[in-house]
Amino acid sequence: MIEEKVSNNSLLNWAILLLLGLVWGSSYILIKKGLVAFNPVQLACLRVSLSGIAFFPIYFSYRKKVDWSNWKYFLIVGLGGTFIPAFLYALAQTKLNSSLTGVLGALTPLNTILIAVLFFSVKASKREWLGVVLGLIGAIVLITFGSTIELSNSLFYGSLVFVATACYGLSSNVVKSKLQEVNPLALSSAAFVLIVPPAILLLPLISVQDVLINDPAGWSSLGYITLLSLLGTAMASILFFYLVQRTNPIFASTVSYLIPMIALGWGHADGESIGWFHLLGMSIILYAVYLTRQK
Repeated sequence: MIEEKVSNNSLLNWAILLLLGLVWGSSYILIKKGLVAFNPVQLACLRVSLSGIAFFPIYFSYRKKVDWSNWKYFLIVGLGGTFIPAFLYALAQTKLNSSLTGVLGALTPLNTILIAVLFFSVKASKREWLGVVLGLIGAIVLITFGSTIELSNSLFYGSLVFVATACYGLSSNVVKSKLQEVNPLALSSAAFVLIVPPAILLLPLISVQDVLINDPAGWSSLGYITLLSLLGTAMASILFFYLVQRTNPIFASTVSYLIPMIALGWGHADGESIGWFHLLGMSIILYAVYLTRQK
């Protein structure tokens, strides 16, 4: 069974978890607003670039603490924790509404367990396996009945979210198993140093400047993406890695309990239709996560 080690200062752990839930739960509505003017590739490149620029001063302050012999682990964390999900979520939300995407994001702790078992020689209990299976059932319910697009498209775009949550699971397991002792600021900044250059180089090639000049919603969408980058990516990455180091990947990933509720709230406030299939799918997924947290 996957063991749980939680720092003695549990109040701080829960405070960080609540803050992460609020920030990440708000990310989906910010992606939605960013997509008003920008396409998914533009949004993802802007998100990664702005986050990376925010990290450069931190990197120069902590560069002496970065052991570049771990570069391959930093790269995995950067790609899995930020770069790849940024593109997958942006593409998924061209068809799925923000509330549905946010609820599917609750699959992260279940995928964290799967990644731990498949690649990190961790044994899962029967209860944890049951949680994984139930989580997949909940996701299928959401994708099949909670979306307004054709089932084939719904399955495809829903699978993009599933892969994104698997990337998060891989990233958090690498942090815990390979980078446990690395300062969270040094870890985050090193990961971004590796993934930011290609995103920045792409910006002039994907006509971001044309959107700002010609689209009336360009600057407002850029504002939402900036919030998404600085809070939902840069700040949240530091907090999440810190929380993983203080506790473990499973505890940290239970932020996914909070994310769907925040995402549903923002979606409802923005006029999205919230049906009982959304609530049913979310309930199944959250119960599945609950099962995986029991000893």
